[in-house]
Amino acid sequence: MSGTGGNSGGTTTPRVTPGEFLRQVRQEVNKVTWPSRRETAITTALIFVVVFVLAIFFFLVDKALAFGVRLLLGLGA
Repeated sequence: MSGTGGNSGGTTTPRVTPGEFLRQVRQEVNKVTWPSRRETAITTALIFVVVFVLAIFFFLVDKALAFGVRLLLGLGA
């Protein structure tokens, strides 16, 4: 690297004052489409259901693999 701070092609990024930066941040935040309370609740409930189902699935897979290993090693099942 030539010590240009990671800029490629020798171009420089224009400096922005803190006030201008905050103004730009506010503009970008206003463009965000925020989910409604109902959408958030539905998504949260769905995540809990998926986590519960996956926990049961992996519990059963673990038990099946443990059973298979005990059977292979002759430790009794």
